[in-house]
Amino acid sequence: MSSKLTPRRKIQLRIRKSIVGTSDKPRLSVFRSNKQIYCQLIDDLNGQTVASSSSKTLPAGENKIDTAKKVGLDIADKAKGMNIEEILFDRSGYLYHGRIQALADGAREGGLKF
Repeated sequence: MSSKLTPRRKIQLRIRKSIVGTSDKPRLSVFRSNKQIYCQLIDDLNGQTVASSSSKTLPAGENKIDTAKKVGLDIADKAKGMNIEEILFDRSGYLYHGRIQALADGAREGGLKF
């Protein structure tokens, strides 16, 4: 592993020790690349992805933060369609700032509680 990814991986493992998604309260996992942002609702007990959304499937926004907010709203709509109200937020070792925060705010605006 490169030296840049090692600290994030440690944080990611530390977060995942305490977060376990269920079918009633799935885990919202976020992955951020340089150009795109992806999120999944995961049921860890059954080992399956319940729903997913990414910036690749949505029309491009003005900037990355607006796009991340749209992804959050999209995943909230998909969760509402499956009668999911509450989730656990897994930021995957990223700082809760910028695009990660915008995605979380969009999911909250869409009606999800975490």
